[in-house]
Amino acid sequence: MAMPGTLDSANLNGGQKLAVKYFSVAVALFGAQIVFGLLAGLQYLNPDFLYGVLDFSVNRMVHINAMIVWLLFGFIGSSYWLLEDEAGIPVVGLKLGNLIFWVFTLAVAVVVVVYLLVQVGPGDQSSIWLINEGREYIEAPRWADIGIVVCVLVFFFNVAATFAKGRYTGIGGVLTLDLIALFGIYLAGMFYTPNISVDQYWWWWVIHLWVEATWEVLVGCLMAYGLMQTLGVRRKIVETWLYIEVALMFGSGILGLGHHYFWIGTPEYWFTIGGFFSALEPIPLVAMVVHSVFDSGTHNMKNNNHPALAWIIAHAFGNFFGAGVWGFMHTLPQINLYTHGTQWSASHGHFAFFGAYATLVIAFFYLALQKWRGNVWMSGGLAGAWKWKWALGLLNLGMIGMVMAMLVSGYEQSQIERAIEGSSWVGYFVAQAHPWFAQGMWWRQVFGWMFAAGFVLLVWDLLTLGRSERRPAQVHSEPGVH
Repeated sequence: MAMPGTLDSANLNGGQKLAVKYFSVAVALFGAQIVFGLLAGLQYLNPDFLYGVLDFSVNRMVHINAMIVWLLFGFIGSSYWLLEDEAGIPVVGLKLGNLIFWVFTLAVAVVVVVYLLVQVGPGDQSSIWLINEGREYIEAPRWADIGIVVCVLVFFFNVAATFAKGRYTGIGGVLTLDLIALFGIYLAGMFYTPNISVDQYWWWWVIHLWVEATWEVLVGCLMAYGLMQTLGVRRKIVETWLYIEVALMFGSGILGLGHHYFWIGTPEYWFTIGGFFSALEPIPLVAMVVHSVFDSGTHNMKNNNHPALAWIIAHAFGNFFGAGVWGFMHTLPQINLYTHGTQWSASHGHFAFFGAYATLVIAFFYLALQKWRGNVWMSGGLAGAWKWKWALGLLNLGMIGMVMAMLVSGYEQSQIERAIEGSSWVGYFVAQAHPWFAQGMWWRQVFGWMFAAGFVLLVWDLLTLGRSERRPAQVHSEPGVH
């Protein structure tokens, strides 16, 4: 182990070295998501901006897809990060895992370039295979779809084979089973049917169960590991809540899928089922954090990584409010009739993806940074701590500001566009021209710049934090609890 403060890959095991590669690409794609989001916001306010150069629909598509892919890179990297620690042996098939990383990264770069170079054209079988499938959020061409499944299968092999050969843990067992669903459910969005209701039905299986179910279970595994690493929480506590999360996901997550079935021609009983079960999923993750902090307090709590724990706590509450409260308050069918497709949905989407997923991946960035710098001190009195605190504040305040701005615009749309004008074209244009809507969109842009400033500070912090530290990391009061 190198001297604390020294950035040296010799401090990392094989899986963690691969994880750092995934984290590096994730940060770059996170930055791309923000850039294209800011450009899309400017185009929304001024439609002539970049006219004929960058189409708004392509800009928005790259913004959303960059978010999905950087989070996927972050999840895969985080899983490789904990793999050897949990299993107690080197990663099985690590060379294949490294090869797939480069294939995956190259494929993502090619897809983005094609998106930008081929912005308009006829839609036919060749465009589906080579350019764009046309399904919102999963627009990747068919060859890239197949590539994603192959990459996740190799990832699954690395994880499953390592845990099969090494030590079995509850986290390892849940993670392994979840990865089967991760690549399996993605297949639901890879076939075509001319019936729009059937097509939307299976498309939502990817959007909901791939992103909102398998990802939720995966972040539960990551949170459990992160709490043990930062606070020294007893394993039985985090794994108990992880099992409850899995039970609720099967009990409510699949049924909660019904809130996507309201308006696509499926039976009316989905109104009741989908409306009721949609809000239960985030509860165990919040309970896991609260119980862990309480348990650590009763054992003379020592947190050895302040920025990581701060982002874990941000995740717990962001998940609860962004995915749970914000989702539930416009998911009931009686409300969704007026809010569906408005900025209210965008408000929920921004809050949920950042609160439920991005925050935890950022926490793992700091876990990785600590060990990469030789298990350096990251507790109280850390030199340069203002950067991570300001980054935490600017990113979260920027996101909350955008969320509230879009919520105001969504309220206006629901009232004028839906309730008064009855979802007509006239209502749409009247709502778009209303001062409340325009003000919401301007404030969204302002807070977007705040969020971007937080990202710049985050990158600066990740490049410099702990560099001047020579103190080793604080040791947990009960080392044996791991």
